[in-house]
Amino acid sequence: MLDDLDRRILRNLQSDPAQSIPELGDRLGVSTSRLTRRLDKLRETGVLRGQQAVINWRALGYAVEVSLRVTLDKTQTRAFDDFIEAARGIPEVIEIQTFLGRVDVRLSVIARDMAHYQQIYRAGILTLPHIADIEALMHVARIKSDEGLPL
Repeated sequence: MLDDLDRRILRNLQSDPAQSIPELGDRLGVSTSRLTRRLDKLRETGVLRGQQAVINWRALGYAVEVSLRVTLDKTQTRAFDDFIEAARGIPEVIEIQTFLGRVDVRLSVIARDMAHYQQIYRAGILTLPHIADIEALMHVARIKSDEGLPL
């Protein structure tokens, strides 16, 4: 599916996504037009989903991160759909993941401090539908956070 040029493009974009197309073309030794065609192909096939700004929410005053493991009442036919739709409405929920197993959903929640987290938990999280059980894990340190692939 990917040839050597595609892999080199992706490797370079992973290491420096802000570089311009001419810079990337020079680095790879290909023309801007050829690189643009390759990037378009990678986007069309869904390999390259785009670029995004990564915001350091801690620098904006959010000092608390909590991972909530939620088990849903699966006797309700719309438990997953209703829960996920409602959870998306909480601005401090920055990630929602679903699982197979004892835990059904994991929410990543950020807050300015513990008082703010407590407010989010009581007014937002506990009002979400179909919760059978919930476990909170306080985030202490992020040891590795790398979405890059070994290409």
